[in-house]
Amino acid sequence: MGINNKISLIIFDMDGLMFDTERLNVETWIKAGETAGIKIKKQIVLESTGLDIQGAERVFKKYLGDDFPYHQMRDLRLAYLRDYIEKNGVPLKKGLYELLEYLVDKPVFKAVATSTERERTEFYLEAAGIRQEFDVIICGEDVSKGKPHPDIFLAAARKLNSKNEECLVLEDSKKGIIAALKANMMPVLVSDSRVLEDFDGKAVKHFQNLLEVKQFLEGSNL
Repeated sequence: MGINNKISLIIFDMDGLMFDTERLNVETWIKAGETAGIKIKKQIVLESTGLDIQGAERVFKKYLGDDFPYHQMRDLRLAYLRDYIEKNGVPLKKGLYELLEYLVDKPVFKAVATSTERERTEFYLEAAGIRQEFDVIICGEDVSKGKPHPDIFLAAARKLNSKNEECLVLEDSKKGIIAALKANMMPVLVSDSRVLEDFDGKAVKHFQNLLEVKQFLEGSNL
C-alpha cells in the first residue's frame, strides 16, 4: 500500500526505529552469557529482535537447548542495559526529535507499538524525554500475538478510533512491515541497514532515517 490516504495516526515502533538499541541488546546479552559461562552468539540475539518474550525465548532455546535459563539470563541482561542507559542515556536514531517536534501541532495522533515489555518501554521513553509525545502506547504483553501478526497495530488504531487505512506505520523490521500490511495500514521501512524487499507486490516506502520521514511528510500537506 502506498501513502495515498489521509493520515490520522502515526504508529512508531521503538527498538531500532526511535532508539539505536540493537548494538546494546547484543552486547548485554553476550555479557550476561559470559557472566553465567554461556556463549551467546550475536546471530541468536538478532534473530530474536522484534519478537515478544515468548517468541524470543523459543529462538534462544532453539540454539542453546531447552534447559537454557532464558528468564534468569534476560533479567541479568536487562540489569546491564538499565545500568548503561542510566549512565549514558538512551541512544537515539537520527531525526527522532526533529520528527516529533514537527508533528506537535499537526492534526494526527501518535502511538508507540512495540514488542518490548511495558516496563522497559516506559523507561526508554522517559529516559529520552518523549513519553508525553504519544497518545497511546501498546506493548508486547497487551496483545496475544506479536509481529508479524497485525494485532499490536490494530490495538493502537482501536484505542484512538482511527481507521486502519489512515494509519502510517514506521518500522525498521520485516516482521513489522508484514504486520502493518496485514492490518491494511500504510507501512514505511525506516532503516539504514536493511534492504527494501518486495512484499507480495505491495508498495512500501523506504527511508534511511526519521529525518527523511519528516522531510517527506513536510511535502505531503499533512
